[in-house]
Amino acid sequence: MRGKNFFDNLARKVGGKTPSTTIGRRAQRALLAERSIREVLELAVRVGETMLALGASATDVTDAIRRTTKAFGVDCQIDLTFTSILVVHDGANDGAGISLLRVVNSRLPDYDRLTRVMELSREIAADPNDIDVAETIDDPAKLEEALKQLESFHQRLDEILVAPQRFRRSMVTVWLALMAGGVGFLLGGGPLVCLLSAATTVIVDLVLQALGRWGLPAFFLQIAGAAIATGVAVGLLALLPVLPVEFAALPPALVVASGLVVLLAGMSFVGAADDAINGFPITAMGRLLEVVLLTLGLIVGIAVVLDVARGLGIDLRLVERSVQPWPSAVQVVGAAIAAAAWALASYATVRTALVAMVFGGIAYLGYDILVTAGTEPLVATAVPALIIGVLGEGLSRKLHIPATITTVCGTVPLLPGLAIYQGMLDITSSSSSDDGVLRLVQAGSIGIGIAGGVTLGRFLARQFRRRRRGAPREARVMSKRQFRGTATAGPETRAMYVIPDEVAVGLETGMLRIVSVDEVVDAVTGAAAKGPDAPAQPEATARPTHPNVALKRGDLNARGE
Repeated sequence: MRGKNFFDNLARKVGGKTPSTTIGRRAQRALLAERSIREVLELAVRVGETMLALGASATDVTDAIRRTTKAFGVDCQIDLTFTSILVVHDGANDGAGISLLRVVNSRLPDYDRLTRVMELSREIAADPNDIDVAETIDDPAKLEEALKQLESFHQRLDEILVAPQRFRRSMVTVWLALMAGGVGFLLGGGPLVCLLSAATTVIVDLVLQALGRWGLPAFFLQIAGAAIATGVAVGLLALLPVLPVEFAALPPALVVASGLVVLLAGMSFVGAADDAINGFPITAMGRLLEVVLLTLGLIVGIAVVLDVARGLGIDLRLVERSVQPWPSAVQVVGAAIAAAAWALASYATVRTALVAMVFGGIAYLGYDILVTAGTEPLVATAVPALIIGVLGEGLSRKLHIPATITTVCGTVPLLPGLAIYQGMLDITSSSSSDDGVLRLVQAGSIGIGIAGGVTLGRFLARQFRRRRRGAPREARVMSKRQFRGTATAGPETRAMYVIPDEVAVGLETGMLRIVSVDEVVDAVTGAAAKGPDAPAQPEATARPTHPNVALKRGDLNARGE
């Protein structure tokens, strides 16, 4: 033991120290750059993953990721599919490229959280105190400040994700039952139809919850839900001869249709069309395949029950849509209730549900007017969907409600639940199978009309908003990174370039828009151009111009922006 200690001490005494000349060490600039960029990408990817899981479209997710990275001066490439997000920073002279991948394992609509996450992404982009990553490379203090800022945004996102849901799961069942009752009203059903539709939906939802806890795939859940709804209708047909009600007062087809609309509402057909049109074909195909499989599940569930019923000799009959005990105004109210109930079932706030109620009423009112005028079903659904798309996208910023929510909820009353059931009923009848195929094709065309109308409406609203922003000639646009060097600098820089606080308005999506150059103080004369009625200002000494400030109305800055 003593010999070992002796040799250990000898080794420490004769051993060398760390070389004073560093060889092969990684540059400190690269370490600082990689650390700060990785943190920015991590925040952006988390925001995108959350939005995609909560039901946002690929366009909204991509815009949110790009807004977040641009806010900190980081350029990146974004690859988004139905189940994953890949964000890559190409790197520069200070370091290698950086990439982050996130896989979206589950997708469950939660409109309250989605709204809050989208608001957070806009706040990140609009925060004038965001630190540019380029400023942190040679300044460890700036790096620490930037990391603290990023950590605060991470904490805010964590608070959104771990917050309890707005409603208990049992309340979601209540909202779905209310939705089915509203659909019963808008389809022309009476009080008995609405009550039975609500009760059927409660049974379907409870059964699907139990099966979902077993891990049963969504395709089989759709089969089970459609089979239960159709089974209730078949049971009604078998019991009607002994019940003290007439067939016209309790048409089973409307009960099935109400349940099918509830099952159809959770599909992302509108999202698939939006992704396809906006240049996300892989994501669109994933969503479309999911919609097709879930719809096939409904068809299989209906077909199995109807085939068994026909084999048992039960007389399957349809009720025509013209049997309407309620005036159109009551049906519009039913549509509004259905839209609001679906919003609440997706954990939206009461305020959002009220907006969805208005949108749903507008959609069905437009549909009813067009159908009364003799318009084809495809046009009668596409035109109201177009209006909902325009209103949803155009009012999203003012209402602080994502357009995805208002468009999905607003088009719920247009879903072709009755057409699907009628088609399957005709197919199971050997005498009218061709009519059944035509009805299913019509149901598919209605879905395409809804998706295409909403997507076109949102596109037109976005284009109108962009043109409206660029309309005033005196408005000038500069990136937030360029403006940060002047408007958010210290008081000495502000005084040097005479830039008032009122200029810093209109922050949005990583861009800052000067609403009026009248607010920009002329750097040559030192006089503020406040309008023709403003009092004359005394002449001041000339001040240095700044490349990011338009000196007078109609002038671009020296960078040509």
